Amino acid sequence: MYGAAVGEQGAASRWVVILCWVAVALDGFDLVVLGAVTPALLEYQEWGLTAPQIGVITSYGLFGMLIGALGIGTLADVIGRRSCILISVVSFSVFTALLAFAPSPGIFGLFRFLAGLGLGGLIPTAATMVSEFARMRRGSSSITFMMTGYHVGGVLTALFAIPILPLLGWRAMFVIGTLPAIALVPLMLRNLPESTSFLVARGRRAEAEELASQYGISLEPEGVREVQTEERASEGGRFGALKTLFSGGYLLATLAFWVASFMGLLLVYGLNQWLPTIMRDAGYALGAALAFLLVLNVGAVIGLLVAGPVADRYGSKVACAGWFALAAVFLFLLSVPLPLPLTYIVVLVTGFFVFSAQVLLYAYVSKHYPTSGRGTALGWAAGIGRIGAICGPIFGGMLLGAGLAVPWGFYAFAAVGLLGSIFIAVVPRSPAEVVRETSASPEAAR
Repeated sequence: MYGAAVGEQGAASRWVVILCWVAVALDGFDLVVLGAVTPALLEYQEWGLTAPQIGVITSYGLFGMLIGALGIGTLADVIGRRSCILISVVSFSVFTALLAFAPSPGIFGLFRFLAGLGLGGLIPTAATMVSEFARMRRGSSSITFMMTGYHVGGVLTALFAIPILPLLGWRAMFVIGTLPAIALVPLMLRNLPESTSFLVARGRRAEAEELASQYGISLEPEGVREVQTEERASEGGRFGALKTLFSGGYLLATLAFWVASFMGLLLVYGLNQWLPTIMRDAGYALGAALAFLLVLNVGAVIGLLVAGPVADRYGSKVACAGWFALAAVFLFLLSVPLPLPLTYIVVLVTGFFVFSAQVLLYAYVSKHYPTSGRGTALGWAAGIGRIGAICGPIFGGMLLGAGLAVPWGFYAFAAVGLLGSIFIAVVPRSPAEVVRETSASPEAAR
């Protein structure tokens, strides 16, 4: 009987991870789809768009993601994480579908901005939910697994674009990318629970205990709940979680996380945008330069699968700081002329560390703050990181424009990774972490 109950609890928890994984895969598809249809948009004579104009439209979406990460992440601690995940999925799906019917570039850009609000809000909220419903000591693994969905979505975008663009045109891509949401949203309404910590914070403890029993998870130890209650009371109101980020026990960590997140997404977006061009400047053939981008993202998926278990075993801080530092090492190695097979290996390992370093940061943030404020903390870390996402392509473009891409571009990106590692290393233990470690020590001793 006990084994059957545990099995049912595990199946219920997997529903949370699976639903969030699919949502993140849709997020990845809808985010990458604009890049996939860019060649077709440039050839669309009715609009006569130029590459710089499409770049501006892309920036609209990135600014929307910044606002969405800050706004929806904070809202998740006010109206609930389940509601915010649903709002994010519905909003980015609806506005991405509307892109297919945009009558002008201006309306297209507006819809892309509005889609960006949901795209930016989903990942920090889903990461908070997954970390809470993961089994003990598997929070990092669950988050990194969830984020593989993002890259799967991006790969599917390219695979669909190859046959669909010549056959049906660019508008069809936006419709196809949103069709899975028609099935996903009803499944979420039926199977996605509310956050237990949110229920406790709202005085609905009986519901939280029932969910915790159903899903085989533990509510926060009493000491952590007291920390949360005192922090919310001292800071006041429903938005106390936002004020907690700047309280004495969390201020240094908040600033360090923001800087590291900025560095992490600068690397992700800068390399995705400019790696093929930089490698062309380094003397590689066009085919090889494009293949490097594919290899970089293959490395990202492998890195995500490995990073979570490493963080669960050795700690999020050690893993995150180490991942940023190793990303810096391999970015530096890209400046060294090597035989082509070895260069592919270095690019693969670079992707392995660069992309999962940012996800490990999210996992670390989710453990550093009390659960009642995780959505806000993750939303703001992701939101500030989006500034780095906007700066990454600009940064790479400036280096290329100045003729400094090789080797100084690699040196510059390596320095960014090193700074990320340094700022993660200076994050102090939080009051919530101290209480969790104290509460877990008798169990660990057994």
